Amino acid sequence: MDDNDRQGTGTGDRASRTVERLVAAWLAETERHDRAAAREARAGWERGALPDRAAQDLATWVTARVTDTAFNEDEGPHVEGPVRITPADKDTVHRWLRARGHAI
Repeated sequence: MDDNDRQGTGTGDRASRTVERLVAAWLAETERHDRAAAREARAGWERGALPDRAAQDLATWVTARVTDTAFNEDEGPHVEGPVRITPADKDTVHRWLRARGHAI
């Protein structure tokens, strides 16, 4: 994230908070499954530029973990997860990645 996004300034404040929240959850999960990939992704995140592989993994992760689908219990689907992820959150992360040059 650029300095303005990290500081919460500018029009992207809400989007920045969403991306930061979901990247933190994704990094924690990635750490449990693939430490090397998590290290690479975290280093990129801290520099403000995710590697392409990490960006693709994040896009896939956020899509697969949408938990708030606006369906009721009878309609399904409901996905259990450590964080609440709405379709709008997924779109926010995808837009954020595309704005940084990733093909999502």
